[in-house]
Amino acid sequence: MGKLNNCMIKAFCNPPVHIAKRDTLVWWKAWGIRTISVLLALVVCGIITIALTGINPINLYVTMFEGAVGTPRLVWNLLQNTAILLCVSLAVTPAFKMRFWNIGAEGQILIGGLATAVCMIFLGGKIPSALLILISFVASIVAGAIWGVFPAYFKTRFNSNETLFTLMMNYIAIQLVAYFTLEWSVPKGSGTPRTLEYGQLPMLFSQKYLINILIVVLLTVIMYIYLKYSKHGYEISVVGESENTAKYIGINVKEVVLRTMLISGAICGIAGFLLVAGTDHSLKSDTSGGRGFTAIMVSWLAKFNPIFMVLTSLLIVFLEKGASKISEVYRLNSSFSDIITGIIIFFIIGAEFFVNYAIKISKKEKEANV
Repeated sequence: MGKLNNCMIKAFCNPPVHIAKRDTLVWWKAWGIRTISVLLALVVCGIITIALTGINPINLYVTMFEGAVGTPRLVWNLLQNTAILLCVSLAVTPAFKMRFWNIGAEGQILIGGLATAVCMIFLGGKIPSALLILISFVASIVAGAIWGVFPAYFKTRFNSNETLFTLMMNYIAIQLVAYFTLEWSVPKGSGTPRTLEYGQLPMLFSQKYLINILIVVLLTVIMYIYLKYSKHGYEISVVGESENTAKYIGINVKEVVLRTMLISGAICGIAGFLLVAGTDHSLKSDTSGGRGFTAIMVSWLAKFNPIFMVLTSLLIVFLEKGASKISEVYRLNSSFSDIITGIIIFFIIGAEFFVNYAIKISKKEKEANV
């Protein structure tokens, strides 16, 4: 009995298989793991497709591709949606890198959109369109920044839980937008969102979404430089690693938290402006479309790197657009396309485990096998 207990203790203390943190992988190895994970996901999706529907999975993937980029209009639509998701991802990244869990991007987008709508309704037709666009842009930044810094103030002043605080502020923003949508609906009280004719972003080179895309490209470059090369970006990284270390080397943690959430909320406000003035030309409670939550996944998958976020945002939007086309063409329940998307995303997230960790076999086990 004693020998059995000793064996169990040894097995527990020295397991034959264990997980170890990897050193930083060479970029091509990391992307090789991710590529393999996507291929495995497609194989699993193909098996499930045949089992549940009998449809040739190759035809399914062709339909998915055509549904995302089959025509020039679809390509522009894909780029537009990628730009908006990327914009929100850029917004939450500084906060998450600082380990401030900003779950309130949805509300910050809506408040930015609400500020834009207010300007378009009450100033539209009274001032030049260019000036109206500029005022709407600034108003959306200010509104988003205020909505973002509010929970940061309570965090730094009273050590409140930022996750719950930012999440609850989403619901306040949703109800505020729902109220004004009803007030501004045409006819009044009908609930039909009012079309905002004044202050719309103009087309550039005959493309409706090009200005949106260019603004987000500029934001991406600025955020990359800000996080990687600026003093503020360095302070964000240090605070995220250890607040005690940050305080020890003289960084004002409260100031960094407030400043970072001002920036995070402001960029969410810009996303709201782009959605209202550049895309929808109306405001409703689901204008943000869940992007505030999807952006969290995009940011984490890209390891808070704005350049990699371009790829992850594009992949997520591509899957969403392609999956909806599958449901339309094959008349399948929309849940099936969600299953396909979910499996692929699951494998992509799982790949990050193998990028960061290695499964190792103890030397004794290897010798025993030999």
